[in-house]
Amino acid sequence: MSSIIPKVLVGIIGGSGLHKLDSLTFIEEVNPETPWGYPSSPITIAEAPAGHRIAFLSRHGATQSISPSAVPSRANIAALRSLGIRAILAFSAVGSLREEIRPGDFIIPSQIIDRTKGTRKASFFDDTNVVAHAMFGDPFDKELSEFVETLVKEAIKGDGNAHERQLHIGKTVVCMEGPQFSTRAESLMYRAWGGDIINMSVLPEAKLAREAELSYTLIASATDYDAWRAGYEPVTVAEVVKTLRGNAETSRKVIATIAGHVHDMVESGTVLKSAVGAMRYSIVTPRDYQTQEDREKLKFVLPQYFN
Repeated sequence: MSSIIPKVLVGIIGGSGLHKLDSLTFIEEVNPETPWGYPSSPITIAEAPAGHRIAFLSRHGATQSISPSAVPSRANIAALRSLGIRAILAFSAVGSLREEIRPGDFIIPSQIIDRTKGTRKASFFDDTNVVAHAMFGDPFDKELSEFVETLVKEAIKGDGNAHERQLHIGKTVVCMEGPQFSTRAESLMYRAWGGDIINMSVLPEAKLAREAELSYTLIASATDYDAWRAGYEPVTVAEVVKTLRGNAETSRKVIATIAGHVHDMVESGTVLKSAVGAMRYSIVTPRDYQTQEDREKLKFVLPQYFN
């Protein structure tokens, strides 16, 4: 393995069913150690069709062996940040809470409802004496989401699915703890709250990306209708896996199609600027009260503030 880590600007996080990329050319594998440990899996540096290099990380491990609650999200985001990543395209399988979002459809959400249970470390500032409050009103990078919308819509056309896949935007994702699926009562409650899709992984990932000043968006693919539909059996693993395989193949196509465009967008330096400087006024603990140990730790993800 080469000791030189290629400069890359775009990171891909693969979810359930998407733990490797056959659609891109393998370059090398790296496994950066961070103050929060090692990432879920070694990170693959791969080349897109147009020659751009991207970094791919499997959220649940190379063998899909990490439960949603046990994903080392801080290490994942920190490791990608250490490679020079500026934008993250996160992929995830989701359940649908709306009739019009059919299994096989893709979704780029704009909001999140947090239903995790506080067992996941959600901040790089946890376990330090430094307090910071990141703005999270808009949890996804609007500019990045809008940029990939047209590209994703084009990429999912005509892939041989039983119905023409649709792309839904401006939706709300509910992030639950898992690993069990919802009860019918919970599923109906999430619908009443305004939830459109549900998964187990967007948090704390999106929060950590914000703290690391990375542009982040979620590209979700629906596998099932969750448990809310009266007269239908609740979702089963067999149902999910069947749709998951087809969605994963389409996701690989999406990645091959859009990764290079996102790289060019970031490299131009004229866009995706909202993430840069996002934490400038969020750190409220004065420097004189920050320990050297904490500063060294936080420097890994925010060198501009803890140098």
